[in-house]
Amino acid sequence: MYWNLSEDHKIIKETVSRIAQKELASRASEIDKTHSFVLEGLKKLREADILGLAIPSKYGGMGMDTLSFVLAVEEIAKACGSTALSVVSHSICSNIILCAGNEEQKEKHLPDMARGERLGAFCVHESNCGSNALALETRAVLEGDAYIVNGSKIFITNAQEAEIYAVLVRTDPSGGPQGISMLLIGKGTEGFSFGKKEEKMGLNGISSRELFFQDCRVSKENILGKEGEGLKIVGQAIIGFGFFGATAVSLGLAQVALDASIKHAKERIIAGNPIGANQLIQSLITEMSLGVDTARALLYSVVSRLDTNPPAPIVDALKVKLYASEVAIDVTNKALQVYGGHGYCRDFPLERYYRDARGLALHFKTTELLKADIGKILTGL
Repeated sequence: MYWNLSEDHKIIKETVSRIAQKELASRASEIDKTHSFVLEGLKKLREADILGLAIPSKYGGMGMDTLSFVLAVEEIAKACGSTALSVVSHSICSNIILCAGNEEQKEKHLPDMARGERLGAFCVHESNCGSNALALETRAVLEGDAYIVNGSKIFITNAQEAEIYAVLVRTDPSGGPQGISMLLIGKGTEGFSFGKKEEKMGLNGISSRELFFQDCRVSKENILGKEGEGLKIVGQAIIGFGFFGATAVSLGLAQVALDASIKHAKERIIAGNPIGANQLIQSLITEMSLGVDTARALLYSVVSRLDTNPPAPIVDALKVKLYASEVAIDVTNKALQVYGGHGYCRDFPLERYYRDARGLALHFKTTELLKADIGKILTGL
């Protein structure tokens, strides 16, 4: 399906695609098998200034728009889903600082993050509340010139590899939504430690770990915005770089699975004919293509609206994330059917695409929670 990209957007897309296919694609299978972090791939992206794509030039970034970020993540995901999700987590953290940080905080952190010298992470989920930030239990109590933080976070992307963590905490136990704040906590802060690396079904290169805070002393200068603005900050930052970033990863996985299926359908010969001549295979590929094109149209249109007439309605971001994650699962599953038994074997990347796509339906918000949130907004109940 045709989409009228600007020349700058075309350059971003082509440049990132070239780097991703040359530097990331060949490593993806080994990363998946060994569960090793995507460090080498991030270094290659850093050399091309991709990690600072959407950070303003004032702070050492490229100053590109959200659509540029989405295009870049999509191309990275075609080569390696884990690397793409790592970039998304880093970008959420940098965008949180950009949206809510004071000038001193921005100048202190963003240049290093734009250069990829300091990786970022975004920390909300907890074992007793999942992604429901209203129920979070990690506490930060102000004592003199510092917050004393106690609690834990789970399933944190880039954990232990990141240098700076944007952590959602409760600063006022009696304040409800207004009692939640955002702190920046640096790796190596006393009382801040990491749990074991999770052994997951897919997305095995993102270093998912639990974080522990035990009497962790964090300077009050590290609060982003004001006390009680944590949920507001999350809402600002997670739309463009969380939901849209995750959607771009799903879209990239779906597109590469579709491309592989079309190629296989043309080249796989049975009884003297390519399997793509079979109407059943043609039907599968048609359904896959329709899903990918529709997801892309939804994503690009909503992101373009965000860039030209912000802010984008939260319900649109939720819809796009929901639809694309379901499309990615459906398309990668159908790709396995096109490949037959070969698709089920680890010698081919199709099963990795499926496992990675399955994980995207759980990131940031699950499919079921997204549907509930969308329904609540639409009905007003």
